[in-house]
Amino acid sequence: MAEHMVARSIVIDAPAKRIFDLIASPGKHPLLDGSGTVLKAVSGPERLELGSEFGMDMRMMGLPYRMTNRVVEFEENRGIAWKHVGSHRWRYELEELDGEGTRVTQTFDYTWGHTFFYMMSGAPARNARSIEGSLRLLKREAERD
Repeated sequence: MAEHMVARSIVIDAPAKRIFDLIASPGKHPLLDGSGTVLKAVSGPERLELGSEFGMDMRMMGLPYRMTNRVVEFEENRGIAWKHVGSHRWRYELEELDGEGTRVTQTFDYTWGHTFFYMMSGAPARNARSIEGSLRLLKREAERD
């Protein structure tokens, strides 16, 4: 794994399409957020595609803020990534396993800018815990009947 990335994977007992549809819907992101910072979608399409922009109301350490993201990678049912003005990327990769569900890998990539701040603030360890929580929530939502 690259030095300035944090990634975790999980196997979900659901088809890639069901999982991807959840991830590609900004309105569902608060249900899938393991960090507790995503409050609600405030702008953008119901379903993301390459180039889509979407805004989220957020809260961190008690302080509200708004984040606008743009989808920079998109492959239907296989992968999606978005970035904000700080150029950090959140990426989901989906791999259907032969009759064994779908492996989902979520990556936070902070290669582009502010790496020193992120490393010194302990953000990589926090991001890892948040990603693990997000993947558990995604699994719960995708495996619902």
